Amino acid sequence: MTSSRRQILRSALAATGASLAATAATAATAASAASSARPPMSTDTPTALRARRLQPGDTIGLVSPANATYEREPLAIAVESLQALGFKVKLGPHVQARYGQFGGTDAQRAGDINDFFADDSVAGILALSGGSGCNRIVDKLNYALIRRKPKFFGGFSDLTSLVNAIHRQTGLITFHSPVASSEWNDFSVQHFKAVVMDGAPDVLRNVDEKGDNLVQTEDRITTVRPGVAQGRLIGGNLTVLASLAGSPFFPDCRGALLFLEDTNEYIYRLDRCLSTLRLAGALDQLAGVVLGKFTRCGPGEGYGTLTLDEVFDDYFLPLNVPVYRGAMIGHIRRKFTVPIGQAAEIDAGAGTVRLLSAAVR
Repeated sequence: MTSSRRQILRSALAATGASLAATAATAATAASAASSARPPMSTDTPTALRARRLQPGDTIGLVSPANATYEREPLAIAVESLQALGFKVKLGPHVQARYGQFGGTDAQRAGDINDFFADDSVAGILALSGGSGCNRIVDKLNYALIRRKPKFFGGFSDLTSLVNAIHRQTGLITFHSPVASSEWNDFSVQHFKAVVMDGAPDVLRNVDEKGDNLVQTEDRITTVRPGVAQGRLIGGNLTVLASLAGSPFFPDCRGALLFLEDTNEYIYRLDRCLSTLRLAGALDQLAGVVLGKFTRCGPGEGYGTLTLDEVFDDYFLPLNVPVYRGAMIGHIRRKFTVPIGQAAEIDAGAGTVRLLSAAVR
């Protein structure tokens, strides 16, 4: 190789190196900017923040943070139900979107929520339905914005991840409530209005109905361990909650009252989820436990399994805190509205949850 060619090669390599260094520096600057733009994730429990109570005439923003809604009629019924409650309804831009089974891409679903928190014409935000996918967007919400502009946010099932994440990151009391496509029967409506609209210190007590039977057979309360305890309410769907363990979006369990429900899960899977909570150190910190409905949760096929009674006894009796089972929380027709982060008192003997103050202002 001639001297001139060697010089040309050295110059080319030097230019390439300088270009790569400049590219790396630019990427590092962009990454640093993106990191600084993202709100820091809290590891502590912020002071409780309350949304303004909803009033007739308020506008509810309707979002699809979980599954897509494939037919037009369920959306129409959901809108009419909210209108019958006295609300105006504003559809999220992507409420009818679809990406796989989800109600739009992650960016679209998170964006609709963020935009409605920023929209001063919207008083509250309600999920159209549950399903799956909320875990994909918990790190895409603008928690600094939510903290600045607190408002009602509600849903249940897969929304467990969002209502707990929002409370953990901002202190905002959120609501494990019917979704817009739920059946808005008189029981569900009364408790929703009492907690979210009236700001009443509601008492969550199962209905007392025997019907034609000698004794009550539906919505019974079973006291696992008697006692009275006070604390903040956290929880929701067991499998969804367990999937948050170890993340900054998992609720603070110190002195809390944990409520759980689930549906369509084999008992061994529920056992695994409770093991996850125990191994994460969450169960040992609780003040009390409320077990809702575990609908269609059986042993499945194959070898024998523990019963739900045995699983719950194994995990909760050693805690030596009040525990009861059968609360009207879960994938059922008539359901309570439970405020996440609200101070409450449970009486495991009576089977009640009493809110100690208003969950809204």
